[in-house]
Amino acid sequence: MKIDLTDTSSGKINKALVQARRAIGTPAIGMVLTLVIVTDEENAYDALKAANEASREHPSRKLVVIKRVSRSPRDRAQARLDAEVRVGTAAGTGETVVLRLYGEVINHAQSVVLPLLLPDAPVVVWWPVDAPTDPAKDPLGALGQRRVTDTYAAEHPIEELKARAAAYTPGDTDLSWTRITPWRSMLAAALDQIACEVTSAEVEGEEYNPSVELLAMWLADRLKIPVKRSGSQGPGLTAVRLATNCGPIVLDRADGSLATLSIEGQPNRAVALKRRETAELIAEELRRLDPDDTYASALRYGVDRLGEPAAAAAAEKPAAEEPGAQEAGAQEPAKKAAPEKAPAGAAKAQAKKAAAK
Repeated sequence: MKIDLTDTSSGKINKALVQARRAIGTPAIGMVLTLVIVTDEENAYDALKAANEASREHPSRKLVVIKRVSRSPRDRAQARLDAEVRVGTAAGTGETVVLRLYGEVINHAQSVVLPLLLPDAPVVVWWPVDAPTDPAKDPLGALGQRRVTDTYAAEHPIEELKARAAAYTPGDTDLSWTRITPWRSMLAAALDQIACEVTSAEVEGEEYNPSVELLAMWLADRLKIPVKRSGSQGPGLTAVRLATNCGPIVLDRADGSLATLSIEGQPNRAVALKRRETAELIAEELRRLDPDDTYASALRYGVDRLGEPAAAAAAEKPAAEEPGAQEAGAQEPAKKAAPEKAPAGAAKAQAKKAAAK
C-alpha cells in the first residue's frame, strides 16, 4: 500500500502510517530499529532496494531523507515537505517513508525525522553517498546509535579515510570495513592453524580502494609488522601474502569470487570469497549496534604508517589509543613478531674491546 502526501508535516505522516497499518491489518510491533537513509534522488532507489532486502533479517522502519536542492532562488525560499508512505509488500519487511525536503526544511531535517522514529528502538543512520566529514556531529547522525558511511563512494577515498580517523566517534563504521570481514576471518583462521611468527605482509588490490587500505592497516595494527601495499587490476582485493618463519601463507582471489588459500606444508584449498552486494553489507552492520573497537584501532593506525618496522610502529602508538585492544586481541589470533633486541652484554663487550685496542 502506498500513500502520497504533498506539502505535508510529520504529524500527517504519522497519521498516514496508522491509517495504512489499519488498512492492511499490520501492527507496528515486530520492528527492531529505525534505519534513516540520507541520500540524493539519483541513489535513493538502489539504497532503498538494499535496505528492503536487509529488512528481511532486520524488520525496521526505513526513513529515506532526500534533500532536493533547487537552483532557483525563488524555489529555495519555498519550504515544503513531500512524503510517500509505503506499507506491506511495497516496503519490504516493515514500513518505509520517503521524505523529500525542499527549501529551508533541508536545514532542519532532524526536526522532520525525530517524530517519525520508532519509540524505544535503536536508530541507525546510513549515508550511501556524500557522507559528512564528522557523522556524529551531523544533526541527523546525532540521532543514531550507529552511523554507517561508505568511503568507496567518495571522490578521494584515501583522503576520506584520514578524515574518518580524525573525526572517529564510537558508533561510526564504514561499508569499506564491512567488505573485508570474510578476508579477516579467513586470515585469522589460517593463523590459528600454525605456530609460527609472522614477520611481514603484502596486501594486493585496486589502487585507491579503501577496503585494501583498511585490511593492510588491520594487519599492521594487530600483528605489529610492516605491511606492503601493492596495486593490481582488481576487482577489489586480489591477494594477501604473509611471510612467516615457517613459510609463506597466501590468500589469492583473482576473479572476485573464488580464492585459493596456500599454507606451507598443507594442500591448497579453494574458499568462497565472493564480492558481496550492498544489502548483505547493511544486514551485517545491523547485527551489532555496539561500537566496533577493532575498526577504530585499525582506522587510527593510519595509511601513512604502512610499511614501518614493527618496533617503530609499536613504539609510536600508545596503548591508550587502542580502545578495547585486549578484548579485540582475544577474539582475533595475532602472531606478533617480537622486535629484535641486542644481547644484554653487547654494549659492554664492545667498550672493553675498544679500550684494549
